[in-house]
Amino acid sequence: GDIAAQLALAVDNLEAVLAEAGMTLANLVRLNVYATDVDALFPHYGVLAGRLGAAGVAPTTTMLGVSRLAIPGQ
Repeated sequence: GDIAAQLALAVDNLEAVLAEAGMTLANLVRLNVYATDVDALFPHYGVLAGRLGAAGVAPTTTMLGVSRLAIPGQ
């Protein structure tokens, strides 16, 4: 239920995966964001934008509103 925390955790996980491959957020060239409630996401989008900005990267980003995720609560 905490969108800001979910965004922060998603970026943490992304950084961990990139680190395993010897990369950082600076290596991102594209990022897709899927949300079941886009209106609820917008006020917290700064969490993601701030982390990308701190890494000095501005990947092409697409935000998609979806009716549900494959696994509820994911």
